[in-house]
Amino acid sequence: MHFSRVVIASRYPVVLLGLNCLLEAERDFQVVARCNDSASCFEAIRGVAPDIAILDMSMPDVLGQAMLDIANSSTPPVRLVFLATSIEDRDLAALAAAGAYGVILSEEEPETLVQTLRQVADGQRMLPLPSEEPISRAQTAIPEKYLAMLTDRERQIMRLVSEGLSNKEIGRRLKVADGTIKVHLHHIFRKLEISNRTVLATLAVSHSGPGGGFPST
Repeated sequence: MHFSRVVIASRYPVVLLGLNCLLEAERDFQVVARCNDSASCFEAIRGVAPDIAILDMSMPDVLGQAMLDIANSSTPPVRLVFLATSIEDRDLAALAAAGAYGVILSEEEPETLVQTLRQVADGQRMLPLPSEEPISRAQTAIPEKYLAMLTDRERQIMRLVSEGLSNKEIGRRLKVADGTIKVHLHHIFRKLEISNRTVLATLAVSHSGPGGGFPST
């Protein structure tokens, strides 16, 4: 079993405590440092050389510090995962430049966070690119167990995609940043094992009848 050492950083004590408790309950993660600002976080990263660092984007200058630290580092960079309440589409490029491996929205289920971290530990980059509009297999027969994995917000976004709305239009409808919608879509594609927006819309239509469970806005 792969074992990962993790640094966590947030300005909010409750977030630090929650992340610490969640990860310490998993046998394949060990929290080696908890930090409440970006400066102490990157000092800890340089000191303990963790495998993964989870950084709360609410900390001031965390992106700039990440880019500076990576530029000046002579050792293999830590795998950075950013925690965000909302994110603009333009910031996804900055995250990629900062060496990010993933973005986790604060409303995600704990199981999703742990799954993402395990994929990051395996070397997978879980970050949607700003220009990403993937095309893959046209599969519409998705098992119900996969659809059950979607959160209410993801089902809501799936329905709005079926109406032909763009990310920006969905963001305006739900009053969140368009980058946040892109992250949600990235998670939806992973859960349903698809990567085609058209297939997603087809799925939404086919499951929008009685018992389909797609909430209206």
